Amino acid sequence: MAEGSDPESKGARRAVRARSWCRVDLAGGTLDIWPLGLLHPGARTVNLAIDLPVTATVETPAEIGPEAGAGGYSVRQGGEVRRAATAAELATHPETGLAAAVIAALDLPPVTIHLESASPRGGGLGASSALIVALLAAGEELIGARRSPAARLAALGRDLEAAMMSLPTGMQDHYPGLLGGALEILYRPGGEVVERLPLDLDALGRSLVVAYTGRSHFSAGQNWAVVRRRLDGEAETVELFAGIADAARALAEALRAGDLARAGEQMAREWSFRRRLAPGVSTGTIEQLLDRGRRAGAWGGKACGAGGGGSIALLCPAKRRSAVVEALEAVDGVRVLEAGPTARRLEVAPIG
Repeated sequence: MAEGSDPESKGARRAVRARSWCRVDLAGGTLDIWPLGLLHPGARTVNLAIDLPVTATVETPAEIGPEAGAGGYSVRQGGEVRRAATAAELATHPETGLAAAVIAALDLPPVTIHLESASPRGGGLGASSALIVALLAAGEELIGARRSPAARLAALGRDLEAAMMSLPTGMQDHYPGLLGGALEILYRPGGEVVERLPLDLDALGRSLVVAYTGRSHFSAGQNWAVVRRRLDGEAETVELFAGIADAARALAEALRAGDLARAGEQMAREWSFRRRLAPGVSTGTIEQLLDRGRRAGAWGGKACGAGGGGSIALLCPAKRRSAVVEALEAVDGVRVLEAGPTARRLEVAPIG
């Protein structure tokens, strides 16, 4: 058991709830997968916490069923409940692998875990990473452990996800849910540097449109093929990542200057490089939606996450937002999400 995690000596709560947030990656995604950001000096990712919450509730004692027996674990998510005698048994089910990883990492006693997400499944909005940091924070609070700083939670969340999927994962998705607001994550030798950009989030929200394409995606598998080609030094891939890095730099500068039009243009420029990284990053629906958005007056946009489905994000003049929303919603299966920027940080509190 981790230092400081004795429930009796630390007065553990019987129930703790943590709330985190999904994100829109505006530019520079994939560079957060080590060591890609270090291969392009000055590389960064720019992203934004959005008001699509994820919630992790941890309660003890566990809600036990006959499948688990005494001392088991229970995980509730999406209307389904899975019970198991051990964390290792939970880890054998894809739907409860995330919970099992956190239980093992924190050496949690028998607990009931309830996970909720406002993001569409496979939405490309970083929901799984937001959930894992929320669950880690709730678990720490429950057992009375010292609360980890944001950098520690982000690193632990990344490593648990990588081990769970047996694939390299990044860490840009973890920070928005921990810190809120618009973030610039710079990749430096020895570790990332995270800066919260000074923006008028209300003004940004009036220009931001986030839409789910109606098709989920799996980012880790897509990312690995791209990462491998970059590490192999494939010339075209190196050039495309250089373009992505430069667009992210220019977008951060535009946001600092309050120039949302230029920021939207840099999102589109970033996408012009990203969409060529691998077959399947772009889809007919994604291109149709981005084209419809531009015709309706958007400055520019891109797919969120690794593409291949999921969601898109666009920036447009506030006065054109309704027209952009209408143009996107005219496509079958597309849903515009009520997901404005949020400055709220990770929230952790006992309940009951």
